[in-house]
Amino acid sequence: MQLGLIGLGKMGGNMRERVRRAGHEVVGYDRSPDLQDVDSLESLVGALTAPRVVWVMVPAGDPTRETVEALGNLLESGDVVVDGGNSKFTDDQVHADLLATKGIGYVDAGVSGGVWGLENGYALMVGGSKEDVAKVQPIFDALKPPVDAESDSPAGQGAGFVHAGPVGAGHFAKMVHNGIEYGMMQAYGEGYELLTAVDLVEDVPGVIASWTQGTVIRSWLLDLLVRALQEDPGLDDITGWASDSGEGRWTVEQAIEHAVPMPAISASLFARFASRQEDSPTMKAVAALRNQFGGHAVQAAKAREVEDPA
Repeated sequence: MQLGLIGLGKMGGNMRERVRRAGHEVVGYDRSPDLQDVDSLESLVGALTAPRVVWVMVPAGDPTRETVEALGNLLESGDVVVDGGNSKFTDDQVHADLLATKGIGYVDAGVSGGVWGLENGYALMVGGSKEDVAKVQPIFDALKPPVDAESDSPAGQGAGFVHAGPVGAGHFAKMVHNGIEYGMMQAYGEGYELLTAVDLVEDVPGVIASWTQGTVIRSWLLDLLVRALQEDPGLDDITGWASDSGEGRWTVEQAIEHAVPMPAISASLFARFASRQEDSPTMKAVAALRNQFGGHAVQAAKAREVEDPA
């Protein structure tokens, strides 16, 4: 089948290639001339035969909203738009309602797999009507991991793809997935730090590599930590500064709204906030309080260098 794909960065570009390898035709548009197959959204829509499927793979927020609105003015009744970016699930119904006025379907697709998806396949969590999902199913089948008859996964041959529910369910599922990812990475990071803090363990990378087979904490994330330590055993080439994409925040917000206790994921999110502080105001206040009530010693702030006005 044909697929229009908007956004050909690291993820989108690899997805285009994987879908093509499966025998489908992909017409791609990107603002970068070096990546695009066509030079405009109008050209992309014109190159596809109705009913069309157009997959949007651009940053969440305004870029996605503007792209969906533009497609609403170009596509026809019976066509389907897929948002495969990291949009907040509450945006999905807004997009779906906008397109529905013109008879255009909408599917939200949470996509996991990163830069490794080209070879390994992508995990897909989708939301939308059965009819709209069915129109896109050949593309989902091309993107998802191949069936592994020998897999020891209890999910069996259905692993890697799920029609999670109506519009919004796909991105909600991906949001929770990313929240769990935050917690897992934090746990691995804390374990790594404790191993490096003692003199008793002489081969920290080796210990972590030993966990990748036969243990209950083995995972792809652990494999990636092993890879990182092979490239930089002491992680000396990077700083302990970690950003967040927003999905961890949304997960915690939903936990609060639905009164779901989520201490591990919440703590991992706040740890990322702490990583971006060079001098924590919270801990400065704590140090000041300890000094006030108990006379405990404090460390003086380093004197700031003042430029000579001359």
